[in-house]
Amino acid sequence: MKDFLAHVFPASVVDAMAKNEILQIVVFSLFAGLAIASLGERAGALLTGIEQLAAVMLKVTNYVMVFAPFAVFAAIAAAVTTEGLELLVTYARFVGGFYASLAILWVVIVAAGALVIGPRRVGGLFGMIRQPALLAFSTASSESAYPRTLEELERFGVSKKIASFVLPLGYSFNLDGSMMYCTFASLFIAQVYGVHLSLAQRGFMLLLFLLTSKGIAGVPRASLVVIAATLPYFKIPEAGLLLVLGVDHFLDMGRSATNVIGNSVAAAAVARFEGELRPSSQLAPELSA
Repeated sequence: MKDFLAHVFPASVVDAMAKNEILQIVVFSLFAGLAIASLGERAGALLTGIEQLAAVMLKVTNYVMVFAPFAVFAAIAAAVTTEGLELLVTYARFVGGFYASLAILWVVIVAAGALVIGPRRVGGLFGMIRQPALLAFSTASSESAYPRTLEELERFGVSKKIASFVLPLGYSFNLDGSMMYCTFASLFIAQVYGVHLSLAQRGFMLLLFLLTSKGIAGVPRASLVVIAATLPYFKIPEAGLLLVLGVDHFLDMGRSATNVIGNSVAAAAVARFEGELRPSSQLAPELSA
């Protein structure tokens, strides 16, 4: 596989892939994307090949995730056998701390929304996106809630052109819950292995996740790949990812719902700034109440 990649990509990129150095890969991908876009129709065959390769890799990922629960069960069983039932208490604290942090983030999102569109209207917004958020929470996928979220935003008064632009953009650049999950999981693994991270290293980790997590909403469990690729930068053993796999689904539910909430408030705020948010007096009586 490495020999094949060597004929397609520069040697430095192939070496970065082999060493799991995701930052170099992202930078190369940005330049490659700009170059392909500048070629227009001449890059059609290359784009078709890349799309087919991406489809194959996503299918492989799905196969891996089918068998992942067996590996996770074995890993957790071995850890509990070695460390005792106290490990389950550690997991409970980890999950509880994550959801407590999400609650703080929700308060910040609500406060920001109240400042932009008003306290009363932000309350109505949260009431209308309750079902899409619950759908994202139950399915652990923010994309599954996209159609319903778009529909509810239009009913709320956000113009269709604003909602249909901001939501897809937010799924790539405004993944609040995913960012919270990646940093939380990485710090948890670092603490388990006794790896101390300075404040500067934590800040760099946040910036790294901001860059490398773009577009992960459309790929199942893509956050795990991003975490695995980021850990080596901070000398954290990649094997620690198995510690997170056991509770990944429970955390994924919270981050997916948070992504829906954050993007909904962002869409309403952009509509307010652009004058594309209909006043409550123009909505149906049951919506303006």
